[in-house]
Amino acid sequence: MQKHSLFLVLGLALGIGNSLHAAAQQARTLSLKEAVSLSISNNKSLKQSQYALEGAKAGLQEAKERRLPDVKISGSYMRLNTPAVSGNLLQMMAGEPGGQGSEAGSIKVNQVAFGMANGSLPLFSGNRINNGIKAAAYLEKAAAYDVEHQADLVIDNTIEAYYNLYKAQAYLKLVEENNRTALNRVKDFANLEKNGVIPRNDLLNVQLQQKNMELAILDAENNVKIANYNFDLMLGLDENTTLEVEGLNGEQSKQLAPIETYVNNALSDRSDVKALDNRLSASQANTKITKGAYLPSVALTGGYVAADVHNMLTVTNAMNVGVGLSYNIADLYKTGAKVKQARAQEAEMQMAKSNLLDGVKIEIHKAYQDFRESSQKVNVLKTAVELAEENYKIVKNKYDNSLATATELLDADANKLQAAVNYEFSMIDNLIAYNKLLRASGQITSVYAPTSSN
Repeated sequence: MQKHSLFLVLGLALGIGNSLHAAAQQARTLSLKEAVSLSISNNKSLKQSQYALEGAKAGLQEAKERRLPDVKISGSYMRLNTPAVSGNLLQMMAGEPGGQGSEAGSIKVNQVAFGMANGSLPLFSGNRINNGIKAAAYLEKAAAYDVEHQADLVIDNTIEAYYNLYKAQAYLKLVEENNRTALNRVKDFANLEKNGVIPRNDLLNVQLQQKNMELAILDAENNVKIANYNFDLMLGLDENTTLEVEGLNGEQSKQLAPIETYVNNALSDRSDVKALDNRLSASQANTKITKGAYLPSVALTGGYVAADVHNMLTVTNAMNVGVGLSYNIADLYKTGAKVKQARAQEAEMQMAKSNLLDGVKIEIHKAYQDFRESSQKVNVLKTAVELAEENYKIVKNKYDNSLATATELLDADANKLQAAVNYEFSMIDNLIAYNKLLRASGQITSVYAPTSSN
């Protein structure tokens, strides 16, 4: 009785454990749109670009604050010993009518206190402040476009990873289905061989094909696990989440526009091109900032002073307002090299833009040709599937009538499987190639995440 209860408890524990494990391994169905949204929300590189944008915004705010006045307040209080104070001023004070008649050195000063406030409002500084604000604004825009460009890359990588996982899962299903067919064929051949209808060699061939299918399943399962794990990390999901992705849903039927359309879209819409344009403008503004050192600076100044020297001097309400002019003569011969350096950086940025535009055109041309090729492959492989299926039917019919060998039947079956896999993968590769073309022309975010642009 005790053993029966123990077995019952163990059985319940195992049942609960298996249920929990099954729940933990339950697959999550994931659409492409949801995958893109998750990747945009959780991608670390994109967050890094967003932090850089926040820094650029703070830099613009700092540049604007340079227009505000500088105000400094200082004060001091000091205790002194009994110093010997003498001098013509004291003698004059002592000899004046109403003076205290104190002799030199008779004034006791044991504490001193003073305070002052100074303010300066820049009126003109060679346009360095205004140009600094312009440069910071351009850099802020460039950082914003960097975020958009990073989002484009994230979406492109997410789409490719999504369909690579789909390819792995689709291949696993195909080989599992063919393995079931191979197992049934092994049973049929075993019965035929047992009854002496076919030679043992034919049975061994179909058994070998079935074992090859098992090896293919192991390889496919491993690829699915690796792709699934990597995709979980990309999306910011739990690493043990099993994902079930959707099929093509008709997405593979894409029309190709003239290549000039994609080039023009890229030159006007690509975020990295816009970012470099703004950095070039910032570089031009920095050149103007450097040239501003040739000009003087003018500021509105004001101040207040209060002082108290015990038993000697008290100053209150000492206020001043005026205009200050400063000019560093050394800038006349020291600024030239800095201007040359700024112009060199500007020219370097111009060349970087030219190189980027060339790279964009090359990228679009490659993506355009890759999509054309992949579209043609889809049509060819679709015909190949039809041919492979028809060939299998003919060979199967011949084999049933003892006009073909088992080896020919197995070859026809393997060709049919390979044609099906190639066609399925070609449609996925065609869609991936189309998305590469969208990204190269700066259109991928507007297609897959139109509300995510910053």
